[in-house]
Amino acid sequence: MEFRAEMRYLRVSPQKARLVLDLIKGRRVEDARNTLMFTKKRVAAPVGKLLQSALDNANFLASEKGIDVDIDNLYVKRAVANDGPRMKRIRPAPQGRAYRYQRRIAPIELVLAERGRTEKSLLSSAKMQRLLRPRLGDGHRSRRRLRLRVRRKQQQSSFKFLVSLERDAFVET
Repeated sequence: MEFRAEMRYLRVSPQKARLVLDLIKGRRVEDARNTLMFTKKRVAAPVGKLLQSALDNANFLASEKGIDVDIDNLYVKRAVANDGPRMKRIRPAPQGRAYRYQRRIAPIELVLAERGRTEKSLLSSAKMQRLLRPRLGDGHRSRRRLRLRVRRKQQQSSFKFLVSLERDAFVET
């Protein structure tokens, strides 16, 4: 289950916000909060509030819908700072001219997810799908080779599992 929080029209450059968001991507919520607390960037405080909001959303949905959510098992799945509308400004320049500049705005989106057993199984099936997916320039022969390679890997892993079961049965008797 994913829990979202979004902050719009934050008066900071998306590039500067991404510097902080890259620090917390993929981390557990508690680690991300500690990282944000000790980061010396101005955008760290609003991102910390956003993280707390996403955590509160998780608590609220867990209590309202009766979903079993382990707060200690949540991690930052996605943290994105997009480019929002820009404010055009003019600065006086020498000899009566004017320089134009833009003040940037960043909407920030934070997604928390629960790390669990189901993701591991999805990951392994995603790896298999990636192996089966055709690459650019591949003909049908190379795709067939890929399928055969995946099938061999699956057979090898099942064979290793059977051998370990036989070895365990031999040790017990």
